[in-house]
Amino acid sequence: MSALPGVKALVFDTFGTVVDWRNGIARDARVFLARHKREDVDPLAFADAWRRRYQPAMEAVRSGARPFTRLDVLHRENLDALLAEHGITANEADRDWLNRAWHRLDPWPDAIPGLLRLRAKHFIAPLSNGNILLLANMAKRAGIPWDAILGAEPVQAYKPQPEAYTRTAEILALAPHDVALVASHNNDLAAARRAGLRTAFVLRATEHGPGQTTDTRAEADWDAIAGSFEALADQLGC
Repeated sequence: MSALPGVKALVFDTFGTVVDWRNGIARDARVFLARHKREDVDPLAFADAWRRRYQPAMEAVRSGARPFTRLDVLHRENLDALLAEHGITANEADRDWLNRAWHRLDPWPDAIPGLLRLRAKHFIAPLSNGNILLLANMAKRAGIPWDAILGAEPVQAYKPQPEAYTRTAEILALAPHDVALVASHNNDLAAARRAGLRTAFVLRATEHGPGQTTDTRAEADWDAIAGSFEALADQLGC
């Protein structure tokens, strides 16, 4: 028996839930910083600083202060500001290469085996703040077996706006309760639940490094709670 009876589609938060953004960004930042003779800048701290600009940049779109702008553009603006903060000058090609680090993130070890099992009984797609090209490149490089590439760009909304969830269900021609969000972030799941989706929490206790203090446990009675995608597949009878 499934922990999510009647659910036809599973949609996934991607950064942190499916892929390890912190170590992936730090890996490419290390190469970039060495190229620019800035080994004094810690690559993990650089990744964290870049990520801290993520929510404020999207909030400008969510609030209506600027029109919808895809995440690749927001990431690049944030990168340019971060490089200026560190006094690093780099040419256009170098900046573009580093910005594309978000396209080259590696999945958590359980992600692809678990997704292949979950896909056997469900339609699976990302419900990410990433744009189409970013998510498609990531999937192609890492072998992530999505049935479709969804995300903020098709729905023209950034989570946790309700439209990010409801328009995703509309694209899939499903009612919200026939769709479940899989995420490692309690606030994402709370927004999905308010929008009518079902919910599955998967723990990623080191997304922010070994000293992580947020999302270290399920903070509500989500429909499913698991320690990995494979454990979730067990709960869903996949």
